[in-house]
Amino acid sequence: MEAALETVTISSKYQLVIPRSVRERMGIRPGQLVQIIPYEDRIEVVPVQSAREIRGFLGDLENTFERDDDRL
Repeated sequence: MEAALETVTISSKYQLVIPRSVRERMGIRPGQLVQIIPYEDRIEVVPVQSAREIRGFLGDLENTFERDDDRL
């Protein structure tokens, strides 16, 4: 899915407004926590999700593995 580029202005208080199209696409709500991650030459904003919201997202992951005999 290709995203359209959005341009925003940083306010004098270093605030920015997340455009409506991005908020709706990402399901961001007022008061929701986000993580700000500096990565190389950019800033990534990642919505924080509760354990309940992410439960089961690895559902198809293969989780069988051999254990060492001393770890049973």
